[in-house]
Amino acid sequence: MQLFVNDLTVMDFSYLCPRRGMVGESWIVDVILDGELNEESMVQDFGHVKKNLKRLIDEYVDHKLLVPADYAGAEVLHDEQSEQVEVRFNCTDGRSIMLHCPAEAYAFVYSDGIDMNSVGVYLKEVLATHLPENVDNLTLSLREEVINTPFYHYTHALKKHDGNCQRIAHGHRSKIDIIIDGKPNLEEQAYWAKRWEDIYIATKEDEIAYSDRLIKGAVTNPEEYFCFAYESSQGYFELLMPKSDCEVIETDSTVECLAQYLLDEQKKRTPDGICQVIAYEGVGKGAMVSR
Repeated sequence: MQLFVNDLTVMDFSYLCPRRGMVGESWIVDVILDGELNEESMVQDFGHVKKNLKRLIDEYVDHKLLVPADYAGAEVLHDEQSEQVEVRFNCTDGRSIMLHCPAEAYAFVYSDGIDMNSVGVYLKEVLATHLPENVDNLTLSLREEVINTPFYHYTHALKKHDGNCQRIAHGHRSKIDIIIDGKPNLEEQAYWAKRWEDIYIATKEDEIAYSDRLIKGAVTNPEEYFCFAYESSQGYFELLMPKSDCEVIETDSTVECLAQYLLDEQKKRTPDGICQVIAYEGVGKGAMVSR
């Protein structure tokens, strides 16, 4: 017997890619359980499937930075005294990305690249140890939201958040709607999709001097990099990113603030008429603002 649950959850996370750098992503998760009926004449109660599997997916992937641990350009260093983990990642074009964060901020996938197959294998191995005895097999299907208009991948951090959003590198794959005088403007949406293609959106007050970093790794051209750091309830977070991959804003990077920032910037491009911005944070949620 097979029990299936479509749209079990959405994983919002970021990952390190040798070609693209740091990529924000949102994947929808479907699941199938194979097994015999239990004493309740069920493979498993739908409520338990949704609650337990979603909790595990949230724990192991959601709002984390996924690191391809077998990639030759990735180096992972554990500090046993502070329990901090430093990741150094070299892209194929010479860009470097470095982080100094609590271990919970990462998921280490033993593959040379992050894709739906490698993450599916990683998740299946994790979830298999938590299945009830009557379940023989678990099939995971990971998929992207179908978006027929421009979209972007962004990574950010919400240091004031009391949950996992405070982690310095988690992200989303998000559509963007720019509506001018009541009509969607695909040209302007495409502009933002290009401007924020694989972008890290940082808050200005989190910037620190390169010389003040705790990251032990170094780059030969520090003037081409930003350093960001903050302390939050989950610990100390620090990130070194190429300036070319960043957009630094004055406010926090909540979707509400991003919607307002997009509107303010858009009005500089299209000052005439009524402009509305609908900014998405992953799948099916976001903020809208108009002027």
